[in-house]
Amino acid sequence: MERVLALILAGGASERLSILAAERAKPAVPFGGKYRIIDFTLSNCSNSGIHQVAVLTQFNPRSLAQHIGIGRPWDLDRTSGGIVILQPFLSRSGRNWYKGTADAAYQNLYFVEEQRVDEVLILAGDHIYTMRYDHMIESHRNRRADVTVGVVEVPLSEAPRFGIITLDHNEKVVAFDEKPKEAKSNLGSMGIYVFNKSVLIEVLEENAERKGGHDFGQDILPQIINTHKVYGYRFRGYWRDVGTIDSYWQANMDLIVDLPDLNLYNPETEVRTVFQNMPPAKFGPKAQVFRSLVVNGAIINGEVRNSVIFPGVFVEEGAQVKDSIIFNDTTIGKGTIVDRCIIDKQVWVGGGCHIGYGDDMTPNQEEPECLNSGITLVGKGVKIPNGVKIGRNCKIGYWVDRNDFTTTTIPSGSSIALKVSKRHQI
Repeated sequence: MERVLALILAGGASERLSILAAERAKPAVPFGGKYRIIDFTLSNCSNSGIHQVAVLTQFNPRSLAQHIGIGRPWDLDRTSGGIVILQPFLSRSGRNWYKGTADAAYQNLYFVEEQRVDEVLILAGDHIYTMRYDHMIESHRNRRADVTVGVVEVPLSEAPRFGIITLDHNEKVVAFDEKPKEAKSNLGSMGIYVFNKSVLIEVLEENAERKGGHDFGQDILPQIINTHKVYGYRFRGYWRDVGTIDSYWQANMDLIVDLPDLNLYNPETEVRTVFQNMPPAKFGPKAQVFRSLVVNGAIINGEVRNSVIFPGVFVEEGAQVKDSIIFNDTTIGKGTIVDRCIIDKQVWVGGGCHIGYGDDMTPNQEEPECLNSGITLVGKGVKIPNGVKIGRNCKIGYWVDRNDFTTTTIPSGSSIALKVSKRHQI
């Protein structure tokens, strides 16, 4: 698709993902056994024939920038067009850190103006879905719209989490309510916008002069639906905002059902990522694996059920992993039980442990809104001694060492943090 620029907003912090996004940008969080979240948006661009892409970063950008590199997995390593990473910077002209999604685009308006394009596609880098953006852009052009907004049906019970859009019989946007307590519609904004380039420049410059917020959803869209031709584009496929621990865990579990709504095996919507040259997954003589994703480089000698296993994971003999997500290069020791957990990279869990034990669902004392459904988090680089029992809704901070465990029983809702400050690369 020619003459289209994609701006991927990938700079926001995510407190609701707790320690999974404490030291990495949310779009860089691993997902689905071999991907990172941003791979879905980048792959959608590639599959839609969009080869002019800019990624706007800010919070903890190093691992994200390292992952994207020059864009080769997504066919974006091009001499004309291709991918560029734009980071905020301070200058005498008054530039500063981004104050919202619209401000992020505004501070890079010089880049947009330089591109020979007709439309600018605004995307979020932290959602899980496969979508042909070219179909949305064709609809935008056929309607001669100024702005087109991607919308998806959401349960009314979850409407307060979304920007809610009301369309008329011609699919024109007639109302936009950001996270309403009582929704007038069940159409949620996907955070995907097609702007005519001239319209984007106009509305961003007007918004920059106003006092108040600088977000596309909360501030710009409500202001322009009566002054511009703003249409909705209905998306009917799988789409998930994985902005919470529960939604992130569920989106991973959605992949292991017999016929998942998100089809990773469709060549027309291939999800691409950085290639890792690893040997095939290996299953020992006593291994048992049921309804799980197990990626190259993993060695399974124990039992894995309803789980997602990333590369380099070693599940030792007699260990049981159930309803869990285990990131790269983690070892689960002999006889250990891991139940309804998310364990980050390079974790060593000793033998005879039980991570996620008991029926006590006490919410986490530090993050009760994030950890309250029984999922226990273990951060990157943690080393758990033999025989430790960790309850539900617990949080073990990244790089916690054996010496940081002062007891072998960690009650539900507890947290353990690193006692001695260390610097490590995520």
